[in-house]
Amino acid sequence: MLLVGVVRRPHGLAGELSVEPFTDVPDRFVPGVRVEWRLGGDTKVLTVHSARTHGDRLLIAFEGFAGVDSARSLSGGELSVPDADAAPAPEGWYMSHEIEGWRCEDVSGRFAGTVRLLETTPAGALLSIETPSGKEALVPFVHPIVVLVDESLRRVVIDPPEGLLEV
Repeated sequence: MLLVGVVRRPHGLAGELSVEPFTDVPDRFVPGVRVEWRLGGDTKVLTVHSARTHGDRLLIAFEGFAGVDSARSLSGGELSVPDADAAPAPEGWYMSHEIEGWRCEDVSGRFAGTVRLLETTPAGALLSIETPSGKEALVPFVHPIVVLVDESLRRVVIDPPEGLLEV
């Protein structure tokens, strides 16, 4: 499953929910789309009734959750879709789950660590690498620091500035 959003809290009295999106695909939440809601051990399949932007969040209403009280029961849940339903990433774009566990090496071929995740931050994408010493290094996922993403060998080649991996 691919995480596409997190339900934060109800918005207004009509059952809309403030959702923090984890996707750049605008059609992910159009009316009629089904998503899986998960919180702890509870899981529900929800159908989007309506969605609209509200600042950096979305306001989404789901079928069957018409009032603030029923909508509140969804607060804190994660919204996911099956990987098979995920829109393909544009050329040169990667999703965290696609490169998790890949080998990371520097331009000389020296092992730099294992990719833990690709994190999106307000400052841009960061590659989280578990170094051989077991520490986390955050590497900006930009060219010229990331030189190559080799899908066939499941590796990321980086040319980090001096000291970046010594955290």
